[in-house]
Amino acid sequence: MYFYKNTLRMLNQSDNKDFDELIKDIEKMKFLMIDKTKSKFADADYKKLKSSYGSEQYEEMMTSRFQGKNFDVFIKQDDGRVKGTVIMASDSTNLYVLDILGRVALDKATSLFSTLNQSTDIGQRVKDFVSSDGKSKDKKKEHGVKID
Repeated sequence: MYFYKNTLRMLNQSDNKDFDELIKDIEKMKFLMIDKTKSKFADADYKKLKSSYGSEQYEEMMTSRFQGKNFDVFIKQDDGRVKGTVIMASDSTNLYVLDILGRVALDKATSLFSTLNQSTDIGQRVKDFVSSDGKSKDKKKEHGVKID
């Protein structure tokens, strides 16, 4: 999924000032969700993904654990200014990647992920979209998405 600055602002239905501050330096964000069990995404694949960001001149800035997920944050700088940020969140079943054109305060990286994943309607819509049980197929139709 792609989110642009205006799309991110629309997610803030409650006019939360903290969320506005969190997204103020984001121009565009790609959100990728991988079901590790279905795609057979292994630890070796994760390590390869991390090293590929390094080959694109991203620097690993932070590693943390939050709400049962491991987070890795990478940044890409140009002339001393952060131009890109990648946040990878991984648990035993899923990998989430936020590839951001712009920047997020490092101490707020997990907060951005949590907000997108839990606190907004988009988190539920994403979960409904990628879920494969019978109930979610009905919800997908409710949201106007038809699956072949």
